Order: sequence, then C-alpha cells, then structure tokens
Amino acid sequence: MKKIITKINVFYDGSCGRCRKDRDNYLAIAGKQAKNVTWVDITHKDEHLRDLGIDPIKALKELHIQIEVPNKPLYVVSELDAYIILMNNTLWLKPLAWLIALPLVRPILSKLYHVSVHNRLKKSQRL
Repeated sequence: MKKIITKINVFYDGSCGRCRKDRDNYLAIAGKQAKNVTWVDITHKDEHLRDLGIDPIKALKELHIQIEVPNKPLYVVSELDAYIILMNNTLWLKPLAWLIALPLVRPILSKLYHVSVHNRLKKSQRL
C-alpha cells in the first residue's frame, strides 16, 4: 500500500539565491499540488534543526524534508530521497523523480550534487 504524505516541511537555505530560485521554481511547477508543502528557511536556525535531529552543517550540504503520513510520527528524509519525495508530490516532476531514483543515475547525481553544493558554500565562504 502506498503511503499518503499529508505534509512536507522543506528545510532550505534562504541565504542562498540558487536555493530560493529552486523553491520558487518548484512552487510555480507544483501549483495547487504544493498545498501540503511548507518551506522553512534554516538561516540562523541551528538550534531548531538540532531539536529536529538535523545537523545544521548537513542541512546546508543536503536537502532535508520532514514528512507526515497518517498514523505515523513526523520523520526526516535527506539528500536525493528528499528530492524524490518532493518531486513525486507534483504531476509534472514525477518522471524526473523516477529518473533520479534509477540505480545507475542516482549515485552520479548524488556526487554531482555534493560537489556543486560544496563549491557554492566555499564560494560564499560558508564552508
């Protein structure tokens, strides 16, 4: 049986222009399908992240989401798993989520993603 996600909290780096643009693009593509998605800026929220069991440094380096499904406690998902869940939440991005999840594609995208984020954080002198 497929789990029905009733709420998604996306923890994003609001001080990152690219991250804000990605959020805006997602909202534009998802439209009404994004009604169960809340975007939470993690800038200067280290204590809040720790309270949720999220390492603030990892939160800068990987996308983290908190999801709610009926009759289950909220739980946190990160990295490409988080992107896949978020993309599966919208009709137009489901094919991309499927592609990202492929066994040969996933590790390559993960490596490229980490290199890109590392470079962004170094360039902005946040790493």
